[in-house]
Amino acid sequence: MRAASGLFTVLLVSAAGCGHSAPSQVANVAPAPVASDRAADSLLVDVRSLDSTISVEARYATANNFTGAVLPGYEANRALLRREAAAALVRVQARLRHDGLGLRIYDGYRPVRATLAMVAWAERTDRRWVLDHGYVARRSRHNLGVAVDLTLIELATGRPLEMGTPFDTFAPAAHTANATGVARDNRQRLKHAMEREGFTNYDQEWWHYIYPVADAPPFDLVIR
Repeated sequence: MRAASGLFTVLLVSAAGCGHSAPSQVANVAPAPVASDRAADSLLVDVRSLDSTISVEARYATANNFTGAVLPGYEANRALLRREAAAALVRVQARLRHDGLGLRIYDGYRPVRATLAMVAWAERTDRRWVLDHGYVARRSRHNLGVAVDLTLIELATGRPLEMGTPFDTFAPAAHTANATGVARDNRQRLKHAMEREGFTNYDQEWWHYIYPVADAPPFDLVIR
């Protein structure tokens, strides 16, 4: 999402993924302790180290995101995920390749400090309503390395397929089911490919998927 668009990210933790929960419920959930960088190094993997044909455009490592600035903890154009999720994503890529398609990742593992920076941005810019309504989460499954934001591309050209809205759009039009024509078909193609390998879509963000990993802790490892 771009700051000028007036649209905001939905990044709220829920039992199934990043779905809506009441802000009071989120506030009453004790955060899990942040795991050490050593643990993060052992549990997270660079997705492209497993399959270099997966494209990465790490939006939060650039100013091309809803805060208009690089977020702390993002120092490289890399996408890290828990090994289990990364391996499943490689299987998705292999299926898509048969149709000349592939994945482009916008965000994977997100350092806790980056999530805190999103919250600070909302407070600093007098947009606390995005916190109150759960549009920016104080804790996210991205911090656990089990969430990934992505789209489909043509492998031969690198061109993204039409999805109806840009990444990080907060509006009903970005709900996975709220599309028609080519955009609807492409969203469903992505959804079916991801679900076949165990991912679950957050239905208010066509780009957002969760992979089930039990007892996953949050990390604050800087992405370099």
